[in-house]
Amino acid sequence: MMRRVAVLMGGWSAEREVSLSSGRGCAEALRLAGYEVTMIDVGRDPAALLAALTPRPDVVFNALHGRGGEDGTIQAILNMLHIPYTHSGLLASAVAMDKPMAKCVFHDAGLPVAEGRVASREEIVAGSVMAVPYVVKPTNEGSSVGVIIVRDGENRVIRDDEVNDEMLVERFIPGRELTVAVMGDRALGVIEIVSRGTWYDYDSKYATGGSEHLYPAPIHPAVYEEACQIGVTAHRSLGCRGVSRSDLRYDDTDGEPGRLYLLEVNTQPGMTPTSLVPDLAAANGISFGSLVTWLVENARCDA
Repeated sequence: MMRRVAVLMGGWSAEREVSLSSGRGCAEALRLAGYEVTMIDVGRDPAALLAALTPRPDVVFNALHGRGGEDGTIQAILNMLHIPYTHSGLLASAVAMDKPMAKCVFHDAGLPVAEGRVASREEIVAGSVMAVPYVVKPTNEGSSVGVIIVRDGENRVIRDDEVNDEMLVERFIPGRELTVAVMGDRALGVIEIVSRGTWYDYDSKYATGGSEHLYPAPIHPAVYEEACQIGVTAHRSLGCRGVSRSDLRYDDTDGEPGRLYLLEVNTQPGMTPTSLVPDLAAANGISFGSLVTWLVENARCDA
């Protein structure tokens, strides 16, 4: 067993608070499992990170979310240092975080994705991208940060300061919100997420009581199996390792069985008290402590 574990958490992305929550929970679980744990709040200074990683740990538990921690940046540093780390490697992390690039990979793998394209700020603000309803999202954020849904009869106007120079615009898929967790090479199952708000936004994801998780997802059995297979295929097509979470929409507005659409893959899924992967692991008899221990024992680097 690798005994000395450094938990990377915090970071500088819009998901900093989520990462701190994930990191604290994972660090406590690893301590209870008998590991010697160091928690590192990662900043933009590589020298400070190198100092914090001295003496060298046996493994790094990557509990960072969003830019800097989920996009290949921290993975590249750990590869150079040749320190094994949890979750996906550099290339899978970078591609998954780049939503337009990930959509190309999914399309080539034969996975169902929503129609969409990258649009300029000017097109989006002018409202001339595509027929409503549609979704506008940053090309490289997670946790629904910066996502805007434009619907029929929309009164508000998208402001110039709400969008980046380029954003991904996709056709809005009606129906239900599903997620699939993959651990290693198998799907742990499908959860339906019922948001307390109008949609599954940041607050619904992380606020206590913000959403209800229905497991197993109450959907047609054939669709359930298809969702699991989509999750596994997406995980493999990106070259993910460890655990990943695939987010899907299920359009059953004309009855079941309906049609599934893959939205994105999270290579660093949340590990907070309201997160989905720990829920699916628990439903499979895998405790939170066993989950984080498995991630540590299966850590590696690309170099």
